[in-house]
Amino acid sequence: MAEPALAATTVLVVEDDDFLRERLVRALCDRGFAAQGAASVAEALAASEEAPELAVVDLRIGDASGLDVLRALLAKDPATRVVMLTGYGSIATAVEAMRLGAVHYLTKPADAEQIVAALMRGNGDTPAPAEEPLTLARAEWEHINHVLVSVSGNISEAARRLGLHRRSLQRKLSKYPPSR
Repeated sequence: MAEPALAATTVLVVEDDDFLRERLVRALCDRGFAAQGAASVAEALAASEEAPELAVVDLRIGDASGLDVLRALLAKDPATRVVMLTGYGSIATAVEAMRLGAVHYLTKPADAEQIVAALMRGNGDTPAPAEEPLTLARAEWEHINHVLVSVSGNISEAARRLGLHRRSLQRKLSKYPPSR
């Protein structure tokens, strides 16, 4: 049964994976939220003419960045609580998302309970740092993403700064991040 306090709470789910987006919208509706989905940045901006109270935004939406959606949503209403969701988590992108105003940053796979908990969590709450040291592969992934964020996603400039061929960098980025 839906809680009355959540019934009017609007949630925008911005995810380019149709199955995941539809499943998450359905799960949020089942929990009493008024949820709607968007498959692209343009669709998200059109769907959010009136800023939603909550939003779940994928970091990579096709060739676009979920950070653009985050900026646009918070420009419309700074009170919108945005959770960034990504399959390509890195410390650099998490820091950037939080700096821009996201209330939480989750890596996929995340279930509906984790997402709802993140949406409802206070702004001051941050996840505890990992106690295990990073592997060499993970440290490389983090460094690459840090450089990529510092050049606003420009692959050619990031490759130049890293001393890599642009295509080599693209191959590294297309892989899932190594486990810690």
